[in-house]
Amino acid sequence: MQPVSVQQSSGKTLGSIIRYWLPVAFWMAIVFSASADRQSYQHSSTIFEPLLHWLFPQMSAASVGEIHHLFRKMGHLTEYAILGWLVWRAVRRPMKNDLRPWNWAEAGLALSVVFAYAASDEFHQIFVPSRTPLVTDVLIDTTGGAAALLLLWVKSRISEGQNRQASVDSREN
Repeated sequence: MQPVSVQQSSGKTLGSIIRYWLPVAFWMAIVFSASADRQSYQHSSTIFEPLLHWLFPQMSAASVGEIHHLFRKMGHLTEYAILGWLVWRAVRRPMKNDLRPWNWAEAGLALSVVFAYAASDEFHQIFVPSRTPLVTDVLIDTTGGAAALLLLWVKSRISEGQNRQASVDSREN
């Protein structure tokens, strides 16, 4: 009978891996592909900067360049915020009506994965001729992951407060 429970356990593990870690791997592949040559500053500038000039013909070339740069850095922040959320979700494995309190160890692990992946992504860019690896990008990427985790923490605090209030209300009635 023991093999049956092992099969059931491994089935749950495989399903859990697919449900929680496959999205992480998929998103990491998207981030990795965004570090390729065709997503470089030079390539995005051929689309983004003419579009800005068309939308705002009076805008100076310097301003267009600054907006393009800011847009790219916000892309870093956003893609790693999504990665931070996905890794936290995989580590935490939230359930419907999850009443578990916030766990800083889970958040720390998620942020560590985000940092490690950001650093490895910048390392990868050493080998892409049109890309420049930057320590500041690792910091921006990690900040994106931290921002997502901060929002999740705020959401958990709000949920905990609502659950406490519902508990008090039910005791009063």
